[in-house]
Amino acid sequence: MSTPILATKLFIPPPRPNVVPRDRLIERLNQGLHTRLTLISAPAGFGKTTLVSSWISHLGAATPDGGPDPPAEKSIHNRVAWLSLDEGDNDLTRFLAYVVAALQTIAPELGRGVLAALHSPQRPPVEPLLTALLNEIASSPQDFVLVLDDYHVIDAEPSGRSPLGAVDHALRFLIDHLPPQMRLVIATREDPPLPLARLRAQGQLTEVRAADLRFTPAEATAFLNHAMGLSLTADAVAALEERTEGWIAGLQLAALSMQGHQDREGFIQAFTGSHRFVLDYLVEEVLQRQSDPVRSFLLQTAILRRLSGPLCSAVTGQRDGDATLARLERGNLFIAPLDDQRHWYRYHHLFADVLLARLKAEQPDLAAALHQRASAWHEKQGLLAEAIHHALAGEDFTRAAEQIELAARAMLISRQDITLLGWLKALPDALVRTRPVLSVYYALALVSIEPRAAEDRLRDAERLLDLGAPSANVAVADKEALASVPGIIAIVRAYLAGATGDAQRSAHFAQQAWERLPEHDHLWRGAAAALVGLAQWTSGDLEEAYHSFSDGVARLRMTGDIIQSTSGAFILASIRMAQGRLQTATRIFEQALALAISEGDPAPPPTADLYVGLSETLYERGELEAAHQALLKSKQVEYQGWISDNRHRWPMAMARLKAAEGDPEGALGLLDEAERLYLPSPDPNVRPVAALKARVWLKQGRLAEAMQWAHARGLSASDELSYLREFEHITLARVLIAQFQQTGQASAIEQAHGLLARLLRAAEAGGRAGSVIEIRLLQALAQQAQGNVTGALASLALALALAEPEGYVRLFVDEGPPMAQLLSTAAAQGIMPGYLGTLLAAFSATPHDREAGIQAAPSTVHGPSSLIEPLSERELEVLTLIAEGLSNQEISERLFLALSTVKGHNRNLFGKLQVQRRTEAVARARALGLV
Repeated sequence: MSTPILATKLFIPPPRPNVVPRDRLIERLNQGLHTRLTLISAPAGFGKTTLVSSWISHLGAATPDGGPDPPAEKSIHNRVAWLSLDEGDNDLTRFLAYVVAALQTIAPELGRGVLAALHSPQRPPVEPLLTALLNEIASSPQDFVLVLDDYHVIDAEPSGRSPLGAVDHALRFLIDHLPPQMRLVIATREDPPLPLARLRAQGQLTEVRAADLRFTPAEATAFLNHAMGLSLTADAVAALEERTEGWIAGLQLAALSMQGHQDREGFIQAFTGSHRFVLDYLVEEVLQRQSDPVRSFLLQTAILRRLSGPLCSAVTGQRDGDATLARLERGNLFIAPLDDQRHWYRYHHLFADVLLARLKAEQPDLAAALHQRASAWHEKQGLLAEAIHHALAGEDFTRAAEQIELAARAMLISRQDITLLGWLKALPDALVRTRPVLSVYYALALVSIEPRAAEDRLRDAERLLDLGAPSANVAVADKEALASVPGIIAIVRAYLAGATGDAQRSAHFAQQAWERLPEHDHLWRGAAAALVGLAQWTSGDLEEAYHSFSDGVARLRMTGDIIQSTSGAFILASIRMAQGRLQTATRIFEQALALAISEGDPAPPPTADLYVGLSETLYERGELEAAHQALLKSKQVEYQGWISDNRHRWPMAMARLKAAEGDPEGALGLLDEAERLYLPSPDPNVRPVAALKARVWLKQGRLAEAMQWAHARGLSASDELSYLREFEHITLARVLIAQFQQTGQASAIEQAHGLLARLLRAAEAGGRAGSVIEIRLLQALAQQAQGNVTGALASLALALALAEPEGYVRLFVDEGPPMAQLLSTAAAQGIMPGYLGTLLAAFSATPHDREAGIQAAPSTVHGPSSLIEPLSERELEVLTLIAEGLSNQEISERLFLALSTVKGHNRNLFGKLQVQRRTEAVARARALGLV
């Protein structure tokens, strides 16, 4: 997105001098500030843009001193964002990027994360992106208006199953969820495919139509006689107004033509016909009255969507482009400035259409040459998108192919796939098939939407490589990229294989890509290494996966892309968690967060994911309040616009907190949300949401639903095991244990023992200590259910030995009363007293467990026999920090807690210790051996 082009699109056109007052329409638009949408819909030439520009200039007029509170139109002064659309904005990524850029003209911090997500290699789906943007808008303290001008140029093909184009669908979602702070104004030549009837019925639509925009006799008189200086009689104005039906463009063109006529009355009498014929006649009159150089300038520059002096000089061969544009503006010759410095202009769309028609009629062979000159100028300025547009329009396909090849890598990284595909499909297929680099970029653009066509392009690239490139039959513009083509071919095939679920072939091609790519190509080598790591993780080779993915992150870091490197930390920490290395995972999250935060405000987009990951480790350690605070911080970052492929992890993490608080229905609701948000990706789905729901059902005693889940998934105790389904099979073991407990069916518990034994061997062989601990716990619970306390304690001791060094807490506590009873028995036998004290205290701190009467065992270090009620894990942490001399504020910062929360913990622990002051609390705690 080039800065000069962007500036012109966001520039609010100034009100024209001597504009006709249109108070009735200004008031109509003011009323629109109380509805979601204001639609200004009329054919070309009805003054839609001029009206909105004039209205904006009226906003914020002074309120009389001592008057009542200012109305909506006063309070919204200087808070209008403007976006002028053109045909290139049918690309959804570009459209959304421009919308955010427009909003940032009034709120610079708004939507930064959304822009980063739009330009990320894997652009998230549209609705979550819009939701994040809307959440940010909803937090804005002030009202504002977004104006979309010339929306009729949006005519994208239907998207997916929807009859709407992608941009139309996004706009409909935006309107349906518009926060009260925002109002939308659309100016268009035709009604957009929006729910206008519903908005009208709800009183949420303000409309300005052609009948409203037509000049009244009084307005026509003011325009013709005052603005245009014609001094016509009342009868002449009435006749002209009647003939044009108040059509503003027709009146303006007629006025321009009459300025050179002596017999104005005769001109008006001869002025008849439909708009099209009137337009042809008047433009002919206007053009004929221009000097030959000006007329030639107008026709030759009509091919340009935006005009600047140097560009016009390059296209026309004249040297006075700036001066000519200034003269055209002074002459009110259908030209409008696009910036305050008068560097960029555009013709009135209707005028440009007619100029183009005249150019084609008079000099049909000239247009191609003009486009080619424009393409060359834009290329020299580094404006490749405009250069490509003109090269294609001028049918200079060789130049266009070269430019597209040079731009394609950046377009793919920023996820402007639709625009890139549009360019590629405009090229002759025979030309594309001579260019190996272009062919492989074509495949990358097609991989997610037309996989078979992508494979065809890969075969073209391979054929061309066999011929040798460059050569007489093989063309290359991006010679540096040529060396990477074999590796990129393998990367595309890795994605294609992964999309079909063939992890083995995906890993094969990813490894092949790594071997084929040049050492210096850090972007693609990083992607290849990451794909190898993800495939290894999917197959359960966690240590190999960690090293491969680490190499990929290191490569991506060499590109200077902090977004990729910090998001990679999320995967690395997740692998360590799967290995049971909770402390290491926590350090990775904390270090990555420190790096992200050091980048300044706003933090890089992956910060949201990192906070979710940190929350998961804090939860496992039993730090529920800190886990909750980390999730809230993640939401704060998400409100800045970032939505990642891991966004389903947030409701999953919050669901565990809800369950821990004794709210299983709330947990299930969050898991439903996680299911809706989940999208398949190369990351292995090792904790399927459906399995998590089955676990909640078991806690609720809803065995039938859990068994139905197992049946629907085709699970059995005799299945061949794989890491990808390990979590599901562990959940199946839980179902079998619950079935035995409810029905006494011996075969169920036997199947559970057999399945757990096989799962244990596989997890130990794969170095997956996290799974090993959980499996050992389930073995203990299964033995306890059969009355085998000795066997249960033996399995429990093995789980405790693995869990204690990493600080696991919730893995035990989430098992509920049966585990609490087993831990109490172990504590009575003197097994790991310190660790068991921590675990039993965590049980007593959990609301639903307190209600169930679960208390810490007499042997715990918390000394419950000496206290009214045992201290919770969090209260013990606060007490320890008090003993170290930290203030409440310092404790708040250390534990990521609100100050009011720390004070609440103080009140609770003071009550349990039966003291009133901090010094008394510390002395009492030391006497009890608590600190």
